[in-house]
Amino acid sequence: MKAQDAMGDKDRPQRIAVVLFNLGGPDGPDSVQPFLYNLFADKAIIGAPFGIRQALAWLISTLRKKSAQANYAIMGGGSPLLPQTVAQAKALEAALNDRANHQTTKVFIAMRYWKPFAKHTAKQVADFAPDQIVLLPLYPQFSTTTTGSSVAEWNKVYKGKGKTRTICCYPILPSVIAAHAKAIEDAFKAAGSPAHTRLLFSAHGLPEKIIQDGDPYQAQIEATAAAVAERLGAGWDWQVCYQSRVGPLKWIGPSTPEALEVAGRAGLNVIITPIAFVSEHIETLVELDHEYAELALEVGCPKFIRVPALGIDPVFIEGLAALTQESLDRGGTQPCQGWTCPADRSKCPRRA
Repeated sequence: MKAQDAMGDKDRPQRIAVVLFNLGGPDGPDSVQPFLYNLFADKAIIGAPFGIRQALAWLISTLRKKSAQANYAIMGGGSPLLPQTVAQAKALEAALNDRANHQTTKVFIAMRYWKPFAKHTAKQVADFAPDQIVLLPLYPQFSTTTTGSSVAEWNKVYKGKGKTRTICCYPILPSVIAAHAKAIEDAFKAAGSPAHTRLLFSAHGLPEKIIQDGDPYQAQIEATAAAVAERLGAGWDWQVCYQSRVGPLKWIGPSTPEALEVAGRAGLNVIITPIAFVSEHIETLVELDHEYAELALEVGCPKFIRVPALGIDPVFIEGLAALTQESLDRGGTQPCQGWTCPADRSKCPRRA
């Protein structure tokens, strides 16, 4: 009987849990302030001592509550990030089970600053009793403030079974590059392929201090943009820029508003693509589509074209499926598909 049980365990399909990490977003007006509080209370965002950080998080979330609620009202009162991540999870799960060989895969979602929190997802994964777990951030470029924070939280709360692999980043994954290039080309053609156009790769910014401390995010953003530009071919006028600055610290640049002003003074049309975001949320649907679209016209850009986020683009999803499947043959933190962080990027998780 024991031999038969052992044989049954050996023959049963492997159970694979894939955990998608993302930022999260408030689901309604009442959750805006607690979402902001959770964000700024994270030591990866504000590195002050615990008590000071908690006080600052309360102050910032209180001061920004009304303006943030007004921005979320443009999107119906809450963030669409969770529904979009659910769609990505379903598409990825289908792709993985289509290609699976003697395995059953289930994709879970763990948001960092709003529901479903990692603690809740960790219980779901533990109940699934996986043989293997793949931690997959929906941040193609690694930062201590995004993937690093999400992985640290997961490691703190997950107590279940399963051998874990972490995909730290995939800044030049061919499917990501191909999907971005096609989205840019499609948006450009739909706008009539206007001459004298500058392509802006807009990414969420970070304080300079974080980069100077060894965070590889900026290097990876620039690598992604360069790879997409190469895929597009010669003749594109392009630039990397950074959006969403908050607070008094000096941030990496040029900022997206600065890049728009330069393009406007030159009389250039602008096509802008969210190179670090794979889902639509407040930074794309409000900041890009409203604030920066208005600024572009004010500073003299004849035309402003916004490229959509990758979402459930089939090429992107298939690339994530292949990346996940490949990771099962290895352990620990996975290599980054041909990418190696510069030697001075001490916060690279593979180097650490």
